[in-house]
Amino acid sequence: MEGEPQEGGEDLEAGGTEGAEETAQKGRLWLNNGSCVRLRPLHKDHVWTYDFMEERTTDGRKVRILSIIDEYTRECLHITTARRLSSRDVLNALFDLFIRRGVPGYIRSDNGPEFAAKAVRLWLGRLGVGTLFIEPGSPWENGYIESFNGKLRDELLNGEIFTTLIEARVLIENWRRHYNTVRPHSSLGYKPPAPEAVLPQGQDHPSTIS
Repeated sequence: MEGEPQEGGEDLEAGGTEGAEETAQKGRLWLNNGSCVRLRPLHKDHVWTYDFMEERTTDGRKVRILSIIDEYTRECLHITTARRLSSRDVLNALFDLFIRRGVPGYIRSDNGPEFAAKAVRLWLGRLGVGTLFIEPGSPWENGYIESFNGKLRDELLNGEIFTTLIEARVLIENWRRHYNTVRPHSSLGYKPPAPEAVLPQGQDHPSTIS
């Protein structure tokens, strides 16, 4: 499959790879006993991951949520909230992120049609982005985004009633900003992934100093 990664030389989430057989399939290192180890994020923008969630407005209509996070920093890079989301919307979200932030080494996802679409795989392959697909029915292999989805569900979606799509977009985006800049994360030493810089009181910003 075009655009899938070669994992030789990468740090892996398990030791003891003696007798391992490397393969690009699904971005894993497969061992002779049939088990596999998963590519581990080593630095910012090494591995991103994305996934969908669903919610409904009070009229019963579906709302789909596309979240993209950096596995290493835990920062939520982007959320798209819409009635329908397709592979074209996935491409649009990634295009905007690549311009603003740069291109990651890999992107991990399930095998949903929006992520596994040929257009998405070919485009990522041309940019040198490796695609890491988890095994069907194995959400635990995408633990970073599953953990994020659980926090979004517990801390916002379960406690809010959305009457309109616009309301859902605003509240979800506000939560994303709080998650990134304020909310403490135990895995990061109880610091947020992307804290906002705050100048000490009375100190001018450097750009205002002549």
